[in-house]
Amino acid sequence: MLDAQTVADRYVAAWNERDADRRRNAIAALWSPDALRHSGAREAREYEILAKRLLGPHEKNVGRDGARFRAVRNAHRLSDVVTFCWEMLPPDSETVLASGLEFLIVDDEGRILLNHPFVSA
Repeated sequence: MLDAQTVADRYVAAWNERDADRRRNAIAALWSPDALRHSGAREAREYEILAKRLLGPHEKNVGRDGARFRAVRNAHRLSDVVTFCWEMLPPDSETVLASGLEFLIVDDEGRILLNHPFVSA
């Protein structure tokens, strides 16, 4: 099992990845094949759907605006649950533009089975 902070770091690395093929590979390495990402009324299951779901926010925040994400050094694991906070920052500053909490259920290898993102208002 990967430790909680490694899962968190790999998660934000997938969001930061600019190359579409490498981002798709990062998703495949971190999420289980039938993982579910539940974000309010929107759900995404399976790699290709997850990759497409991440694409819109990625293109806007990372691609167009140059923002970057980082995992806060607060990841915790309790049994099969991993939680951590993340922050979105502009490319040339440490000013936090957005933040959120990820609630993950992971398998024994640390691959995500279920992802509930909570974005701060």
